[in-house]
Amino acid sequence: MPAVVKKPWYKGKLVKATIVPALMIGYGAYTFNGGGFYTNQQANRDIHKVFPTYRSGLDNYLIFAPYAELGLVALAGVESKNDRLNTLLVIGKSELIMLATVFAVKNLSRETRPDGSDNLSFPSGHTAQAFLAASIVHNEFRDKSQWYGIGAYTLATSVAALRMINTKHWQSDVVAGAGFGILSAHLGYLTHRNRWGRQPRVLQGTSFSPMWMPGGMGMNVVWHPTK
Repeated sequence: MPAVVKKPWYKGKLVKATIVPALMIGYGAYTFNGGGFYTNQQANRDIHKVFPTYRSGLDNYLIFAPYAELGLVALAGVESKNDRLNTLLVIGKSELIMLATVFAVKNLSRETRPDGSDNLSFPSGHTAQAFLAASIVHNEFRDKSQWYGIGAYTLATSVAALRMINTKHWQSDVVAGAGFGILSAHLGYLTHRNRWGRQPRVLQGTSFSPMWMPGGMGMNVVWHPTK
């Protein structure tokens, strides 16, 4: 029997799933509160040179647009990686992870928004939500076509841009928010072990057939034990 070769730690699933979002969260933390080579204030100034008066509430609706894409693609008959129930379970778990981490960090960081409306700027919850949903779409349909993920991430990036244009978030907030969203989705998949769409093991090798007997109908059950 050939020896099992153990992969180096840096090639493991956990590292692959966390490296990109960790870098994004790290960059957000690095530029937090005016730090970094291109500060929040400089980014905010440059954005409002291009969009001095434009404001939009579209970001409040686009955060769920990737989920709408997920539903439309599924209705079109494209087979996802997981069945619908398992996909919903992953989404629910990922949402809980994202909400818990984002709001915990918001209350710890206490960063003032660019418009001064409150002290819950870092990280961006809208951006985290949009990128979480986009990551779900990417994971479910990447084996069919990368374009589904590209479309979903484009929508999520639009949310991040609008949050800055609307003076609701700094660049550090949206970059970190994207990282938290992607990380939450990846952790949702990594910790998912329930496969409700599969036939329970106790029923494997079991067949059912109707039978007639004097006095009424019955059910014939044949069980073949499996290893």
